[in-house]
Amino acid sequence: MGRHSKKSESRLRRNSVIALAGLVPAGLVTAASNAGADTDLPFFQAEPDAAAAPEAAGPGAIRPAAALAAADVTANIDAAAQAMPEPTPEPTPVQPTPPLPASIAEGALGIPGVLVDAYQNAERILRVEQPGCNMYWTLIAGVGRVESTHAYDGKVDERGTMLEPVLGPRLDGSLAGNATIRDTDGGALDGDPVFDRAVGPTQFLPETWNRYAGDGNGDGVADPQNVYDSALTTGKYLCDGGLNMHDPIHVAKAVHRYNNSAAYVANVLAWSTGYSTGIVPTSAELPRIH
Repeated sequence: MGRHSKKSESRLRRNSVIALAGLVPAGLVTAASNAGADTDLPFFQAEPDAAAAPEAAGPGAIRPAAALAAADVTANIDAAAQAMPEPTPEPTPVQPTPPLPASIAEGALGIPGVLVDAYQNAERILRVEQPGCNMYWTLIAGVGRVESTHAYDGKVDERGTMLEPVLGPRLDGSLAGNATIRDTDGGALDGDPVFDRAVGPTQFLPETWNRYAGDGNGDGVADPQNVYDSALTTGKYLCDGGLNMHDPIHVAKAVHRYNNSAAYVANVLAWSTGYSTGIVPTSAELPRIH
């Protein structure tokens, strides 16, 4: 499980993490219900001691407020997804990896240093290339945590390329909950010329990768198995359609588009909020992604 470097936590602090896990998607109750009238309502209000939060949080860092009912998650995500028109054309969704082991990584908030650098690098690039998106690195980190436990706890070489490629299951319809997706790239990215497989630490289908691919480390190649490239591509995908990560409705819509699952949105936003505040959840405190 991802852990903050400080191991001593009071019961009150741990309870705040548990509340955070159920809060993140449920916080859309207010924002979604008012989406038609006022899209400037804040997603979360800062806690009174917000000044104590880590300075590493991005400009759009989400802050927790009062706990709201977790039972409203699905309705809230549906409302958020309907609050804006879909981009044209609608991107092919990425596919999640199978369940991952708990993180044992050493580093800031349980994130290996090379991954922190990759996520923050993506934020810097997008700040220039897509300033209206207002992307913040902890949101990309939330995706990276859920999709591959930060590239399997940083199993990368000195350039940030996976020591062993990350490949999702073969999408041949044999696994429950997985779509049947025939090959779209001749096996160039996933090694399968018959069916597609999601590729890289942030798990893109080949067709989607080729549409959004970014060269995060400036080596002239957009490689889905490189954490700098995958982090930038994840940010570009989340920003697609003119979304603004300072708007909570847009944030929920972007993550929901990444994976059409309320539990997935809950997990990504909980981890993102944890990285922003320094109070990270444990996997046991979050809804299971089916």
